[in-house]
Amino acid sequence: MDIRQETARLALPSDAIRTLGQQLHGTLILPDDARYDTARRVYNAMHDCHPALIVEAANVADVISAVTFARQQGIDLAVRGGAHSVPGFGTCDGGMVLSLERLRGIRVDPEHRCARAEGGCTWADLNHACAAFGLATTGGIVSTTGIAGLTLGGGFGFLARRYGLACDNLLSADVVTADGDFLTCSDSQHAELFWAIRGGGGNFGVVTSFEYRLHAVSDILGGPTFYPLEADVMRHYQEWIVAAPEALGAILGVTLGPPLSCLPEEWHGQPVIVVLTCWSGSPDEDAVVREQLAHLGPVLGQAVQRMPYPGINTLFDELLPAGLYHYWKGCFSRELTDEAIAEHIEHGAHTPCLESAMLLFPLDGACQRVADNATAFPYRDASFATVVSASWPDPADNEHNIAWARAYFQALKPHSEEGGYVNFMSADDAGRVRANYRQHYARLAVIKHRHDPTNLFHLNQNIEPCGGTPA
Repeated sequence: MDIRQETARLALPSDAIRTLGQQLHGTLILPDDARYDTARRVYNAMHDCHPALIVEAANVADVISAVTFARQQGIDLAVRGGAHSVPGFGTCDGGMVLSLERLRGIRVDPEHRCARAEGGCTWADLNHACAAFGLATTGGIVSTTGIAGLTLGGGFGFLARRYGLACDNLLSADVVTADGDFLTCSDSQHAELFWAIRGGGGNFGVVTSFEYRLHAVSDILGGPTFYPLEADVMRHYQEWIVAAPEALGAILGVTLGPPLSCLPEEWHGQPVIVVLTCWSGSPDEDAVVREQLAHLGPVLGQAVQRMPYPGINTLFDELLPAGLYHYWKGCFSRELTDEAIAEHIEHGAHTPCLESAMLLFPLDGACQRVADNATAFPYRDASFATVVSASWPDPADNEHNIAWARAYFQALKPHSEEGGYVNFMSADDAGRVRANYRQHYARLAVIKHRHDPTNLFHLNQNIEPCGGTPA
């Protein structure tokens, strides 16, 4: 019996499935449907799962129906927004996938500088809608990433030093909980739940819409500058970013030189450092930023120019299309020590393929001005978030690429905090959950018990429900 037949054979009552289909305005897809193979695919090709049914929700009522069905039938429930979950939490074998991809509505309020976006939106959707008004908020650096998963985990991006994390800019959210309740939460409504979803991941329900605070950002100076893989470049970068105005977003990467016209051909495929710049300050300071980039080290190539803000978040799109294989490891650090730099140089020199990289996100400025207990995001004292991102096109290379990411991560552990960013974790990181949520874990577990006592929402970096009183 093949996997499709096995999935179709699962003991879900046909009358219950029929009733669910009648309740939906969206689409119910079963294993024998022509669209099934397309609908079940996710961004990371490592996860070739076969759910028993897929619900493509058309509205909140569909979400409530799907959640209720999964709870009543006692099956796994995978919630899919942008489908970018590296651990594959947006899919499952034998359970239900609840897809929000049709929930893409956005309403921008330029007068009050806020926007409400539905849970299936990508950052491309939101950036495009807000750019029409010269506005933006902190978002991801790959435009096809969903707003939901990134925001619920915290949310790093080019504007974070100036305006805080994505979750810091969340004003309210609509949540469907495990019992099918629809709650609008904010600082004044269901405040504990609102606290929890800002960093606690998808543990507490299905967020069907997000309301963000927006900021005046239109054109920026941005793009990559390439340097040799040298320790001094990393040292100079740290000195620069710590002292730089908060309008400077600059992410450092260790990767292989891409085949770009701005980079000499002899550096294509060779280990390099890249600094991805996003200067959202005055254009009058562009020349200063360019000069500072030149002082970080020998410039091998550069493509830094004025562009609309949404453009800076599309630079990885072509390099990282859907269908690659991905395995990530992440950690936080308070500084980039000489010992850590030595490990970056050693392991970066063995980067296995063009799509793979180590990325270092600065978390100072506005990120650190948010009180430690203001949101569930736990690492306000960290200065950098690191992700070792192994990505590759051929499944025959799985073992080699995973081994590289694990070895790189192990080398950084002595120079890092115990936990890491939940959105940078892989499927084998369940043992790190308490360290990842750190001092907030106990409070999150109590809130989890209040809103999801049976752990329906467990396909995530999971917080187990625990009764008690939030600290």
